[in-house]
Amino acid sequence: MRDQGISLVTGGLGFIGRYLVKALIDRGKKVRVLDKDPSTGVFTNAVEVVTGSVLDKSLLSEIMPGVSFVYHLAGIPHLWQQNPKDFARVNVNGTRNILEAASNSGIRRLVYTSSETILRPWKIRSDRPIDETNPLPSVEELPGPYSKSKLLAELEVMKAVSQGFPATVVYPTIPVGAGDINLTPPTRMIRDFLNGKSPAYLECNLNLIPVQAVAEGHILAAENGKVGERYILGQENMKMSELLRQLELLTGKKMPVKKVPYQMAMLTARAMEFSARLSGKAPAASVEGVRLAGANMIFKTSKAREELGLHEYPIQQALKQSIDWLE
Repeated sequence: MRDQGISLVTGGLGFIGRYLVKALIDRGKKVRVLDKDPSTGVFTNAVEVVTGSVLDKSLLSEIMPGVSFVYHLAGIPHLWQQNPKDFARVNVNGTRNILEAASNSGIRRLVYTSSETILRPWKIRSDRPIDETNPLPSVEELPGPYSKSKLLAELEVMKAVSQGFPATVVYPTIPVGAGDINLTPPTRMIRDFLNGKSPAYLECNLNLIPVQAVAEGHILAAENGKVGERYILGQENMKMSELLRQLELLTGKKMPVKKVPYQMAMLTARAMEFSARLSGKAPAASVEGVRLAGANMIFKTSKAREELGLHEYPIQQALKQSIDWLE
């Protein structure tokens, strides 16, 4: 694909965003970052950093000229908010604003970062691997406000595609690696393990992928992906107990041996959320997170490798990088 124009990365100072920006720079791309809280000295002078929000329509119109590719990562990545309406306000309305601004500027491709949490109803517990042929659930079938907002945002993208807009959707599973300054759920879980705050665990299925591979998958989706197609960016399915064993081997710290029954985990999450509403401090576990853990989600991730050319990276190395960074 010919290299023309600027690559705009919304949320470019987030976990995935930083790796994506670096990967674009390494490929010789011109990069513009939109982020609410840019830090100084994060990127080289090759990157233009714009302070602002995807909710600012006038700003989006100002930064779109010259942009050929949009990587839309900006949004609330957590599973709990003091005000649940923030999910729809930022994740849905922000996506709608990006689509409107990009449509008016005639970009070549938009890659929307969706979420693997929306790919199956949480009440369906099946051993059948999830792939891109799975029909999207209804909003009512999803486990909470975060997942619902990501589905509604994706529906906005697909509506634009049906009207001729050039967009592709990617679903990162659980990215691991160094530099997750926002402490998204997987990094927080590793941090709690390191701090000895994991006396027990809820057994569940996880799909891990090094964050470098997620960044590469975004670029490949822009360059090799088809308009309107969906690609799961994942790598290795494993049980929570398997992940804890790997962390034990990497750190020398003992993994918890006690398993928490699902119903007990749900009661605990409800109690934590009640306390969080009063304190304003995010709970260690959320109802939506427990529902997702209990959904037994296993992913088939071959499409991104076969159609996009996505490489695999060592999971254990990415876990070690995350541990080293946290320590």
